[in-house]
Amino acid sequence: MRKWILIVLIIIIGGAATTYKSNFFEIAKQIEIFTDAYKQINLDYVDEVNPAELMDVAITSMFAHLDPYTNFWNEQQVKESRLLRSGNYTGIGANIENRNQAILIKEVFEDSPADRAGLKAGDEITKIGETLVSDFHDDAGELLKGTPGTEVHLTFKRRGEIKTTNLKRENVRQKLVPFYNLVENDIGYIRLTEFGRTASTEVADALKTLKAQGAKKIILDLRGNPGGLLTEAVHISNLFLPKDQLIVSTQSIVEKYNQTYLTQREPIDLDMPVAVLINAHSASASEIVAGSMQDLDRGVVVGAQSFGKGLVQRVRPLKYGSQMKLTISRYYTPSGRCIQALDYGHRDEDGNPLRAKIKDYKAFKTKNGRTVYDAGGVIPDIQLESSDISGITQALINENIIFDFATEYYYQNQLKDVKSFKFSDSDFKDFKKYLQKTDFKYETEFEKNIKKAFADAAEDDLKNKIQPEFEKFLKNITELTSAEVEKNKVQIIQQLSDEILKRYLYESGFYDYSLKHNPEIQEAIRVLKNNKEYNQILSKK
Repeated sequence: MRKWILIVLIIIIGGAATTYKSNFFEIAKQIEIFTDAYKQINLDYVDEVNPAELMDVAITSMFAHLDPYTNFWNEQQVKESRLLRSGNYTGIGANIENRNQAILIKEVFEDSPADRAGLKAGDEITKIGETLVSDFHDDAGELLKGTPGTEVHLTFKRRGEIKTTNLKRENVRQKLVPFYNLVENDIGYIRLTEFGRTASTEVADALKTLKAQGAKKIILDLRGNPGGLLTEAVHISNLFLPKDQLIVSTQSIVEKYNQTYLTQREPIDLDMPVAVLINAHSASASEIVAGSMQDLDRGVVVGAQSFGKGLVQRVRPLKYGSQMKLTISRYYTPSGRCIQALDYGHRDEDGNPLRAKIKDYKAFKTKNGRTVYDAGGVIPDIQLESSDISGITQALINENIIFDFATEYYYQNQLKDVKSFKFSDSDFKDFKKYLQKTDFKYETEFEKNIKKAFADAAEDDLKNKIQPEFEKFLKNITELTSAEVEKNKVQIIQQLSDEILKRYLYESGFYDYSLKHNPEIQEAIRVLKNNKEYNQILSKK
């Protein structure tokens, strides 16, 4: 054991010697303490422990202390990551998540094994073959994967009723540009879901096809796009920007990570008007594209303020097929702004990273002299309420309230004409009634602060005296949830409408509907058709 410790220390100290760090003794000391504790647990703990699982927990916890993007992947997770990046996997053809000791079907792909077997969004798979999902302690979704052509028997629950089905696994290919089409003759629409290895190629192919069909203006939809490869963001920006143009730069305390990224190719089109759609779930590489197009006054950004992820990660190989993804730098758009919203190096007393306040945003100038700001994501040139995602809206999404209501709506309302669908005021009243039947509880920031102040009260006697009034006060605040729902009605209805439509339409059909009815797309079309307004937005203010 001591020999192993010495080898580890030599490797770590030797690696550290190549950097700016000089705290060699502290590193050696902490590694020796950790190794000693790890050995004692494995030798003397009251129950048998799995050394690999124990180390996974230790490493994962250490990374979690840094930021959400610095991660450790064991050998199995590395294989899964490669599959995801390739866009190919073997499975049933559905988006899934673990829920209530079952596998919840979130979306079924058209003509996939899941589709042909009759599975629908909202179904909960409880048994795969002879294995109960509730008895499987790892990711039960792994049981759905297997050799192409192999058959799997599924038991699932639909609205309380137990059903069964059989299907054959297939190779499933997910396109990063799942949809593109012409809108109103000369406006093209391109939807990009992620910045994987083929992102720029797929966007370029779609752009060329649309131009050949007569497109003279383009809508690039990056809403909900979590990002991906920085280089792909540069290549996609390059489709509309000239060669040798600065798109993004990175800065780090390690000199070699200070880099600039310029466009390397001739663009497809330098002049066609562009509208870029973003929302609160557009992050990272999405923000590089939206930020560079805005900074260089190359396109109008429409929607809601983006997520605010200005950090860059790089994957590092580790021993035995494992890997780590490490945050190495911050990125800056052409105007010089970093749009990172959360400061993971500084946290509040509850351990939450501090968020930049609007009053602390710094101003920067675009190429034409327009004012833009850092530290809070990309702020659109045209902001829409329907595209925003407030705290309560996000909570309704996270707790599957909107998803579950859409499932109930689907089984209770068999629409005859989906194309004319509109979520009515009466439907919204039904949603609020549905919400009251759930266990949904939403804490406003005000409520959190009041509870914290009461918990921090120094005098126990005072706390006892005001306890009844405090509880009454909290009850009144809790009733404000209904008011919060009403206040955010527009964006909640948009989320409900989208989720309901996905029950009746496959992906392509949903996008076809959105081209005619989605408020963000409609706003993008409107501004692209108004040359005067489009040019005014991009001119100096």
